[in-house]
Amino acid sequence: MAASAGPALSREEVDRALARLGAERDAVESALLSLQDHPGLRLLDGAGLTGRTLERWSVVGQGLPLLWALFDRYSEALASARAVRARRAKPGGPELAELSELLTGDAVTVPGGAPDGPQRLGAPARLVERVSLEELMERMNSWYATVLEVVSAADAVWTALPARIDLLIAELRRVQTLAASLGVRSGTHPLGDDLEALDADLEGLRAEVRADPLALWRPARVPAQRGTVPDGGASALPSGVVDTERFDRAGRALDGVRQELENLLRLRDDAEERLQGVGDLLQRADATLAEARRARGEVLAKIAATEVPAVPGPASALRERIVLALELRQNGQWYRLAPLLDALEDAAAKELARARQSLTEVTQPLAVRAELRGRLDAYKAMAARLRVSEDPVVLERYEKARWLLWSAPCDLRAAAGAVARFQQALRPAPGEPGAGAGAAEPGGAGYGGGTGYGGAGPSAAGYGGTVQDRIERDGIGRGGAAAGGEPADGQAVDGRVQGG
Repeated sequence: MAASAGPALSREEVDRALARLGAERDAVESALLSLQDHPGLRLLDGAGLTGRTLERWSVVGQGLPLLWALFDRYSEALASARAVRARRAKPGGPELAELSELLTGDAVTVPGGAPDGPQRLGAPARLVERVSLEELMERMNSWYATVLEVVSAADAVWTALPARIDLLIAELRRVQTLAASLGVRSGTHPLGDDLEALDADLEGLRAEVRADPLALWRPARVPAQRGTVPDGGASALPSGVVDTERFDRAGRALDGVRQELENLLRLRDDAEERLQGVGDLLQRADATLAEARRARGEVLAKIAATEVPAVPGPASALRERIVLALELRQNGQWYRLAPLLDALEDAAAKELARARQSLTEVTQPLAVRAELRGRLDAYKAMAARLRVSEDPVVLERYEKARWLLWSAPCDLRAAAGAVARFQQALRPAPGEPGAGAGAAEPGGAGYGGGTGYGGAGPSAAGYGGTVQDRIERDGIGRGGAAAGGEPADGQAVDGRVQGG
């Protein structure tokens, strides 16, 4: 039995209600027409759906026909009320009572069941119900919101992803072509495996977007919430976001693979020049080692030293790796050549540094001898300035130091001591004029610290420490002449000034 509409409405209330309900009816009709033409609805009707989208659409897809059925009931009830109101310009009590029942009472028969699920547990199933126009409007709003939620979400996913996925797949095909030109293929190189995995992932994502768009939709609110029909019809924006994480991750992975392949492409263009550079470094290293071997022979001949380091041989293993690199370049195996060429460049640079270090170590005694000779010449000039060069002690010590430095082989330890004693002979005796003034002191006026010749233990200009310290530290000069400066028995003196 229909519920009572309550007190009868006045004529003015009836007219206002008819105007409001008529405007609502026009808004619902416009919204339903827009929803019916919604591109998302047409795609859902024609797509082979799966997963979550199929589950939702199997229920929600019944909403649009039901909405039109409810709208027809609403329109019929409103038309009946308008017909009653049109009977008389000034309706009497019976007409107002009938209008009140039509406009506010449960006077509309509709299909039974709620739009958002089954009947409540224990409630009897009803095939039809009688509801008021206001309740019917609420039910249409609820169904409209449910259908629009699904249609708009599916359309948002279909709008956002398929075209972008197709573009990314096209880029993937270009990268795969580049990889094939560089010899990078699945099963032979990790980049080829990555490209194959990306291809499968993007194809799967495209299929999922087409068949189950709601799986990639993240609603901002619970779907099918009760709402109202918008004034703009079915063009309202969906409440949520498209989940693009898988697409973005695939794009980043493809960018990484493309960058590595472009590095291989640059390697292909620069490989010959880089291999030539490695060869040049090794040639320089070989030339430096040859110079070190020649210098070692000279040191052994001219310096009485027993601890001259041996000169290493050429890096034969490195040359074998260069041959392998040339074969890889010839066969176009750029992905294998890339790490090998980096290692070769590093190893060749280290080989050149090792050769230079060997040459420096081997020629160290000759550098010490040259420094001692330079100091002796500087002290001789100091003796001339002090007018003591003809002093017998000074002259004797100079000749001994010179004899030791220009003998072959040269005893550096004895020569350093002789140079130091010659330097000490230049100092005036206590009480003599100029004593303590620093005139004859090493490092004094004219021979200050900037010359590098001052001090009782002469500082090695440009080398650090004293000459004696360097001789003791490097172990050069041992086993040669005695500490007193006399040449050992059988020790040859070339009698000529030797080159540096």
